[in-house]
Amino acid sequence: MLSIIEQIKQGKLWDFHGGIHPAENKTLSNTQPIKTAGIPNELVLPLKQHIGSRGDIIVNIGDHVLKGQPLTQGDIAMCVPIHAPSSGTITAIEQRTTAHPSGLTDLCIVIATDNQDTWCHATQYPDYQDRDPAELIEAIRLAGIAGLGGAGFPTARKLQGGLGNVDILIINAAECEPYITADDRLMQDYADEVIEGVRILRHIIAPKLTLIGIEDNKPEAIKALEACVSEDDNIIIRVIPTKYPSGSSKQLVKLLTGREVPSQARSTSIGVIMQNVGTAFAIKRAIVNGEPLIERVVTLTGEAFKQRGNVFALLGTPIAYLLEKFGYQADKKHPRVIIGGSLMGFTLPHANVPITKITNCILTPKRKELPLHTYEMACIRCSACADVCPSSLLPQQLQWYAKDKNYDKCEEYNLSDCIECGACAYVCPSEIPLVQYYRQAKAEIWERQQDEMSAERARQRFEAKQQRMERDKAERENRFAKAATDRRQNMAASGGDDAVAAAIARVKAKQAAAATETTAPTIKPAVAAAIAKAKARQAASVPETNAEPDNSEMAALRKQRKLQAREQKAAKHAELIQQQQADSDQSPAQNTDKKDAVAAAVARAKARKAAQQAPVNDTTTDTAPVAETNTDAAVDPKKAAVAAAVARAKARKAAQQAPVNDVTTDTAPVAETNTDAAVDPKKAAVAAAVARAKARKAAQQAPVNDTTTDTAPVAETNTDVAVDPKKAAVAAAVARAKARKAAQQAPVNDTTTDTAPVAETNTDVAVDPKKAAVAAAVARAKARKAAQQAQVSIETQAPVNDATTNAAPAAEVNTDAAVDPKKAAVAAAVARAKARKAAQQAPVNDITTDTAPVAETNTDVAVDPKKAAVAAAVARAKARKAAQQAPVNDTTTDTAPVAETNTDVAVDPKKAAVAAAVARAKARKAAQQANKVQPNIEEE
Repeated sequence: MLSIIEQIKQGKLWDFHGGIHPAENKTLSNTQPIKTAGIPNELVLPLKQHIGSRGDIIVNIGDHVLKGQPLTQGDIAMCVPIHAPSSGTITAIEQRTTAHPSGLTDLCIVIATDNQDTWCHATQYPDYQDRDPAELIEAIRLAGIAGLGGAGFPTARKLQGGLGNVDILIINAAECEPYITADDRLMQDYADEVIEGVRILRHIIAPKLTLIGIEDNKPEAIKALEACVSEDDNIIIRVIPTKYPSGSSKQLVKLLTGREVPSQARSTSIGVIMQNVGTAFAIKRAIVNGEPLIERVVTLTGEAFKQRGNVFALLGTPIAYLLEKFGYQADKKHPRVIIGGSLMGFTLPHANVPITKITNCILTPKRKELPLHTYEMACIRCSACADVCPSSLLPQQLQWYAKDKNYDKCEEYNLSDCIECGACAYVCPSEIPLVQYYRQAKAEIWERQQDEMSAERARQRFEAKQQRMERDKAERENRFAKAATDRRQNMAASGGDDAVAAAIARVKAKQAAAATETTAPTIKPAVAAAIAKAKARQAASVPETNAEPDNSEMAALRKQRKLQAREQKAAKHAELIQQQQADSDQSPAQNTDKKDAVAAAVARAKARKAAQQAPVNDTTTDTAPVAETNTDAAVDPKKAAVAAAVARAKARKAAQQAPVNDVTTDTAPVAETNTDAAVDPKKAAVAAAVARAKARKAAQQAPVNDTTTDTAPVAETNTDVAVDPKKAAVAAAVARAKARKAAQQAPVNDTTTDTAPVAETNTDVAVDPKKAAVAAAVARAKARKAAQQAQVSIETQAPVNDATTNAAPAAEVNTDAAVDPKKAAVAAAVARAKARKAAQQAPVNDITTDTAPVAETNTDVAVDPKKAAVAAAVARAKARKAAQQAPVNDTTTDTAPVAETNTDVAVDPKKAAVAAAVARAKARKAAQQANKVQPNIEEE
């Protein structure tokens, strides 16, 4: 069996499916030789004139370029540059309309020619037979050569794909499209250069057989080629029958070799490579003459042209220039300019479109010459389109799917194999523009494929980036781990510690400390003060132990309320018992004494009222201090408690037995508190200033009726300790108010009243200011209450025989030891009940009462605390001794101190405060029930 090459050499031809025989109309332009179109004033060069990517612009606006100078560049085989067709200046790089069926714009370089046509330096390869094929292929690419048959595929890329893969080289000289004669005229006029180009292609590809396929309607061209071919060239000129579209690549391969190109594949896949006649001519000019592709042969045909024929037109020449130069006369009703032939060409939107590398014909038909399709009719399913399709497709189904935009079905029916020859539309009786539907569908499919390719490339880049990042991360972690291992080894070798581990430990420690500081609970001031007081009380009661506080502030309040309720019940019970005992033990004499005491109380009340309203005429009445509180530290608590108890017992017995002979009463100090300690001078000064201001305000508001009314200080406070000024001022104010109230309740029988200091406070010891203030207030309240009860008891129990009464101390209270609050409350309630009853029954005989000064506040600052404390203690001792030894005369009644309170021992402040509060409440209630007259008192 003969091989394909042997069959071809014997002259065998094959045929393809379909095909048509339209009117050729070639004689309009193939009768005259090729002319030169000339140099227009402006050249418009689209950057993309081929299949593939466009190059990068390497010139700028305003640059002067020479003929043949490259304007773009690219490094890939599918990118071919463009060159300046003539010398001139670049005036613009902008969007212009290009020769494309879409009529869209593309980026173009605009050159204003200088008509000098000056060439740049050219690289020539006259000895191409001695050159390497790769070098020649690169020279072809740099010359910007692409397929001039109409497809525009880069020639260098096609040659690269055919190296070593093909055995047959086919030169396409069929030129089957009606009206087009560019290749025919080129072969007639430049046959030697065309054959030289074929020789260069043979040198590059080295095929086994070279065929030139040409239709039988070009006899002059066939003769010209045969005259230039020698036997050594191994080139066979094969004449084929005229049938459209025999010039198509796949159809020509089938005609000459009998091989069929697979769907969506190229001819190189079956060992065949094909080049156009015009491409072979451009390769010869580029390799031998060094001329890049800057011009091509263009057929000017159609009845609208006066001068028809073929011309060498520079790339970028506006079609309007050619129409004007070659006598175009437009049809008045239907002017048309078509790029390409009558079957595969497309109509231009306007004439300002440039010539490109794939422009082979400009057709300007008249209306009668090429009638227009006025309207599209319905398909009659005649199957004529399928009969003439050279690719054996089903044009009817493809048109349906393309019109319905069902592009998946279009691909399923192999739309990509359509060569857009237009044979189906040519034979369609319904005048359906099938090729337009196919072109639109192909564009949409191509756009979708590009999007998919872009998405796939993006995915691949993303995956590559992720892999790179993971790889870098792993390398970085390994590097860090290795560095840490090396560092630990070096530290271990040098005997030091790991600096990084130590730094991390320090940072963690700082963070833990900061978290502890920020999360530590904030203690409120009141709670903190309660805790401090509880700790101080426990420390005072048990000096040698450091115990935690036993309860909180709220617990103390609850206990206080419970104690108050119990004390009220105990007081009521004690009053009942007292009443029963009084009723059973009273004798007629005692009843008389009670009535006398009541009368005396009434008289004293009237006298006090008169004393407030009348001027004071007496000179002096000295009332002994009601109570003196000594809180000097460094005392044996046990011995002091025993001595105080003995003294109190003797005082009570003497008070019960002493007769009342005088009218004037000297009352002992209610409470004199000595708390001399180290005092902050600034804080003491603030407290003293507050106390003095309040005293002056009270003195201004009281009416002055006596010439010499000396009011003793209610509380003499020495705040030498470190005291909070605000708290000390509040405590002093409370003490003064209580002292004034006690002075108001005392009987006034004399015109002049001297009130002893209710409380003299010496805070020389280092005590808690709050606790000291509470203890002082409790002591003062107890002293005032005991003084009132003692005075009433004396008046009720002792017979009134004289105008002057000398009463012994009624009660001397010593709180040096721990006192049971409940028992103290019961005893106080019993004493108050007896006193009230005696006061109601006793006659009033006294006229004048000398009341000791209610309050004298001494807050002098900036003194030696120790010396002041010693002086105050000596003065108090002398006053007490003088009061006890003074003789009882007619007009003066010296009353011993009712209560002397010593709080040197550790007393439970809370219990004492509760007991004092209950006692004060009872005393205020009893005082409200009696006849009260506000005394005239001046505070200093």
